[in-house]
Amino acid sequence: MLRQLVSYGVRQGLIEEADAIWAYNGLLSVMGLEGGEGPAPAEPPLPLEEMLDILTADAVKRGVCGDDIDSRDRFDTALMGVLTPRPAAVRETFARLYGESPKAATDWFYAFSGDTNYIRRRRVAKDVRWTVETDYGTLDMSINLSKPEKDPKAMAALRHAKNTAYPLCALCVENEGYAGRPGHPARQNHRIIPLTVAGERWYFQYSPYVYFNEHCILLSDAHRPMTITPTTFRRLLDFVTQFPHYFMGSNSDLPIVGGSIQTHDHFQGGCYVFPMERAAEERTFTVPGFEGVTAAVLRWPLSVLRLRGADREAVARLADHILAAWRGYSDPSAEILAQSEGEPHNTITPIARRRGTDYELDLTLRNNRTTAEHPPGLFHPHEEIHHIKRETIGLIEVMGLAILPPRLKEELRAVEELLVSGGDLTASPLTAPHALWAEDLRQKHVFTAENVHQLLLSEVGRTFAAGLEHAGVFKCTDEGRAAFRRFTDSL
Repeated sequence: MLRQLVSYGVRQGLIEEADAIWAYNGLLSVMGLEGGEGPAPAEPPLPLEEMLDILTADAVKRGVCGDDIDSRDRFDTALMGVLTPRPAAVRETFARLYGESPKAATDWFYAFSGDTNYIRRRRVAKDVRWTVETDYGTLDMSINLSKPEKDPKAMAALRHAKNTAYPLCALCVENEGYAGRPGHPARQNHRIIPLTVAGERWYFQYSPYVYFNEHCILLSDAHRPMTITPTTFRRLLDFVTQFPHYFMGSNSDLPIVGGSIQTHDHFQGGCYVFPMERAAEERTFTVPGFEGVTAAVLRWPLSVLRLRGADREAVARLADHILAAWRGYSDPSAEILAQSEGEPHNTITPIARRRGTDYELDLTLRNNRTTAEHPPGLFHPHEEIHHIKRETIGLIEVMGLAILPPRLKEELRAVEELLVSGGDLTASPLTAPHALWAEDLRQKHVFTAENVHQLLLSEVGRTFAAGLEHAGVFKCTDEGRAAFRRFTDSL
């Protein structure tokens, strides 16, 4: 099997034929073996994941690898690390292909990241995906089976936690080639590409979880907290200048509305058209002094301003103006306070893309207030939908792609069975959290074995849409739109 894996590396261009013996000996070392395997069999090769499964199972049996998922992942990553080219070679290939076109470079690097099993394609393929029609257009839905559900309070606490480990977090540049440790993934098969963005050194990589096509990450070379500043807009616009086929956006820089890893400054992007990109413009307006940039309010559950213009610096300057205005903006009648007891509440989730020769920058207005009625966050999914969605609404979900927790796959299957049979939804720990919601659905639909699955997926989508509405600071009501106009008029 080791020789089959070596042959795979040669076929995929990870190593040269001249590297075969060297790579075989490296794999022997990881496996804790002394050799003796014959030539690779002539029959069609097994898929990469199956070869790694067989080799890892053998290592577990011999006590070379632990029998838990964390240990197994670190072990098969060590195997792939033997076949993964050195960083200098990867960067050289990327630069050469970028000379042909930015898309040629990213096409190659994305395929490479899957060929090395850094992107675990088999796991990603198991994610459950569907779409749902809502008042805001078609939303994209997914139950992500690659990552566990996160507690928003724990995520917020991490921002202030002291960490002296190496690497400091999963986004640090020091992860490239790192062997991992319990609780921190191995990354021998991980490669990153240095870029100059807005005059600074940043690094480009793909997400190992790829929530959408070519889901990439742009990360700072320094381990520093997320911030949204005028420089943020220029970094995003510079990136889409260099890679016009990609969008690039940032999570917010405050707990509750921030999402993702807030301890390391980074952006996320890719080659994907999100539902928000297709959203209609509800109204347009012009900000005095910025007549060359079109501004619009989107028809979207969150509160989004879209800026568009051919001059990227003019777009960035208007974004600066809006950020400064929003940081200090309060409207108690809309429950918006800029700060309380010295804690700032207002920030922005920005997304940049190209629209032909124009630059387009979406600015999603966020507020992280908590209240006695809504302790997890006033502009956060409310408690009545936490059985479906309790994590923060971050960048990806702002744009209309739901990333729902793995537990839902089994829980929703159990709910389906009881909706059809008429059983007690409160009797099982799998269905009890969904009982009130599902009982309401019984009043709306007649469930059968044939329709229950699709109806339930549609209702999950509508519940997600409600969570996005909760996160909107200006509601999609007459009162909310009037409040939104008061803010844009203030600009």
